[in-house]
Amino acid sequence: MLGTRAGLGRIVALGLSLALALLLLAAREANAGKYSVAQCGWYVGADAGWADTTGGAKFRSDGYCVPPPGHDPFDGVHLKSFTRDGSTVSGTRFARWRWDAPSGTAITRVSGTWWHTLHDGMEQRIGVGTWGGGFDAFATAGGTDTTPRNFLAGISPPQPALEDRLLCAKPESSWCNLSPGSWSGIRALTITIEDNHVPAAGVGGALLSGGWKRGVQSFDFWGGETGGGIRYGETTVDGARVNLTEYPCAKAMISSEWRATQMRPCELGVSSGATLGTGSFSDGTHSVRHCVTDFSGNVGCTSDRTLRIDNNPPAHPRSLSLADGDGWRRINDFDLSWVNPDQGPASPIDGAFWRITGPAGFDSGVRFEPGHGIASIGDRTVPAPGTYSLEVWLRDEAHNDARSTAVGVPLRFDNVNPAVAFEAVVDSPDAELPEVVQADISDAHSGPLSGEVHYRRLNADHWTDLPTKLVPGGSPSTAHLLARVPNDLGPGTYVFRAQAADVAGNAASSTRRADGTEMALRKTPPPPSSSTRSAARQEIPKAKTRVFARLRWRRHRGPSVTVPFGGGAALSGRLVDANGAGLSGRTLRVVSRPSRGALAQRALDIVSTGSHGGFRLALPPGPSRRITVNFAGEDGFAASRRPALALRVRGGLLLHASPLSLRTGDSVRLWGRVRTRGAPLPRRGKLVAIQYYEDEARRWRPIMVVRSDHSARFQARYRFRYVTDSARIRLRAVALAEERWPYAPGASHPVAVRVSGESGL
Repeated sequence: MLGTRAGLGRIVALGLSLALALLLLAAREANAGKYSVAQCGWYVGADAGWADTTGGAKFRSDGYCVPPPGHDPFDGVHLKSFTRDGSTVSGTRFARWRWDAPSGTAITRVSGTWWHTLHDGMEQRIGVGTWGGGFDAFATAGGTDTTPRNFLAGISPPQPALEDRLLCAKPESSWCNLSPGSWSGIRALTITIEDNHVPAAGVGGALLSGGWKRGVQSFDFWGGETGGGIRYGETTVDGARVNLTEYPCAKAMISSEWRATQMRPCELGVSSGATLGTGSFSDGTHSVRHCVTDFSGNVGCTSDRTLRIDNNPPAHPRSLSLADGDGWRRINDFDLSWVNPDQGPASPIDGAFWRITGPAGFDSGVRFEPGHGIASIGDRTVPAPGTYSLEVWLRDEAHNDARSTAVGVPLRFDNVNPAVAFEAVVDSPDAELPEVVQADISDAHSGPLSGEVHYRRLNADHWTDLPTKLVPGGSPSTAHLLARVPNDLGPGTYVFRAQAADVAGNAASSTRRADGTEMALRKTPPPPSSSTRSAARQEIPKAKTRVFARLRWRRHRGPSVTVPFGGGAALSGRLVDANGAGLSGRTLRVVSRPSRGALAQRALDIVSTGSHGGFRLALPPGPSRRITVNFAGEDGFAASRRPALALRVRGGLLLHASPLSLRTGDSVRLWGRVRTRGAPLPRRGKLVAIQYYEDEARRWRPIMVVRSDHSARFQARYRFRYVTDSARIRLRAVALAEERWPYAPGASHPVAVRVSGESGL
C-alpha cells in the first residue's frame, strides 16, 4: 500500500503531475475485473457514510454534490467535516467520510480533490480501511490550504474501504483546541474497484422445455453475482445474438466512459424474459447460450442448451397404396400404407391426418391418427357401396402440417350382388330351340365382369355349360350374356341358368326371365322318316376308349388329394383304347368346378395326349374343386369320361397371441385373420376353433369356437386356471368346415405361450 505523510506544500507540488497520471490511468480502468465509481462531482452524489467518534459532540458534516442543471458541475461541490466552535477534542478522536467496497470486491486506486483549514494539531488524512479493521493513510495534511488540490493513490494490495478523516492528531491524553475551528473538504473522487468474481447465468422457459419448437417461443433468463452487480444479459443461438438486455445501473458518462455513481451500481440478482421467432432459423438442432456481464466486465455464461426447431410441414406421403390394390372389393375394410418422406434434420413424423369424402355429400371430417413414424392406417370403412376418396397428410413432432400436401387414393366398395335375368324368348313355331339365349346383367357400382349360361334337361341332375359371350350394354352398369344353344339337342324340355359376377366379386344366378317365369324351353321330336330308320340300322359302332387320371401333390397322389392353402397340384393320366393301348394326339377337355360358395368360375383347359396317350396339367392355387376329364370321341373312337377327381384345399389362417409369458389365472389374448382368397365369408362370419396340443395324447384338443367379423378378423381371450407348474402350451386356430365354404378344415401355424403356476414361481 502507498502510505505517505506529507505537508500541504508537497501535495500542492504534485498537482500537475497527478492530473496527468490520472488521465493515463483512466485507460486502465476499462480492464476486465475493474470499474470506476464517480463521487461528489459531475452532478453525481456521494454513496458514503459520515461518522463522529466523539458521539456527535465535537464534529459536524456538510455535503453539497449536485448543483442545479446548467451550472458548473463543481461549483461549490464538497463533502466536508467541521469541528464545533468553542470546545476541545481529545487526541485520536476524529470525524470521517467512508466509502465501502461491495462484498467480494476491493479498492485498487483513488483520485480526487481535497482542501482544508487546520489548527492546533488537527489533520486531514485520506486513506483506506484495511481488512483487519485498521486505517492506513496515503495522504496527510496538517496546515491550511483552501485551494482544491488533486491527489492520486494506487492501493496494493486492494483494500475494502476509503476514508477521509478530520483528526485530532495529538496523543489520546492531550487535547486539540477547537477555537478557531478546523475543517476538511473533498470532492471529485474516482474510486477504482476490483471485482474478479465471475457472475452466474441461467436460461430456461418454454423455448428450452424440450421437444421441437416452432413459431414464436418465449424464454426466461437470469443472473447473479456478489460484486458490483449485473449490467448486461445476452442470449445467443449458434453464437448469434438474439437478445440483449441492459439492466438498470447507477452510472454516468464521464470523460467518454461510463462510471458508476454508487459503490454497487447494479443489482446482484436480475431476471427477465423475451421471445424468439424460430422461423428465422433453419430446421434442425441448435445451441442456446445465455451470458451475463457485471459492471466490471466479468462474463459468466451457461453451458450450451439444445434447441430443436422445425417450422416446415412434412412433404406429402410417398407411394400411397391400399392393401390388395385400389380396385373394387366386396369387404368393407381398407388398409392404407405409405412411405414417409425424409425429414432430414427436422422433426420426425408423429401422426397423420385423414379424411374420406364420397357420394351424397358424405364427409368423415378431418381425423387424426397419432403415432411416431406412422406409415399406415388400417380398418377404414365407408358408409355404403360406391366410390370414395381417402386423403392423407402428415404431421411432425413440432405439430407442423399442411393440407396442401395431402395425397389421395380411391376407395371402391361394392357388396351388392348383380341382378341377372333371361330375356323373354318366344318358342319357335317349328318346335326348334333358339340358336342364342340372352341374359341381361345390371350392377350399379363395380359393373358386370363375367358370366356363364348352363342348361340341363328337365329332371336331370347335372348342368352343362354353354359357350357364352359377355357383351357390354348401353352403360357401364349393364351387360348381356349371349349363349349359343347346341343344335344337336334331342327332344325334351330344357332349363337354363345364368350366373354373373361383378368386378368386386359379388355373384348371382337365376333361372328366370325378367317377367319372373322359369327359363325353360321345349323341343318336340320330329316325325320319324324311312331314311332316318335306315341310317340308324347301317350305323357302324365306334371303338371304346377309357380315360385314366389322378391328382398329385408332392408324395400324395390319387383320385382325391388335399393340399395346403395357396398350394397347387398336378393332374396326370392316359387315354387308352379297349386293348389298353395309348391314343396319341387326342384332345381332352379338363373342367374344374370350384366347390359351392367359391367366387371363382368354372375353368376349362384343353390338353393333348402324348405319344403314348399320356397327358399332364398343372392346377393353380385356389379353393377346393372337382375336376373331370372328357374325351369327346373322334376318328372312330367313342367318347369317354373320367369320374370327378377331388382336389381339397385346406383353409388358411393367421394367429397371434399376447402376452407370450403369463401366470396361472392370467388371460392370453388371441387374434388373427381368416384368409379368404376366392371365397366370400359366411353371412354370420367364419367359424374358427381355438385348439391346444395335448402332449400326452399327442392330439389337438378344442378349447373354444369363435366367429370372425365381416373383415375376416377374429379375436378371443382364454384364461389358464389349472396350471400348477411351468408349462409351454401350443395353440392354433382352425377354420372349420361349413356350408358354402369352399375350403377343407385348415389350421394356422402354432403359437407357444409359457404359463407359470404357483409351484413354478
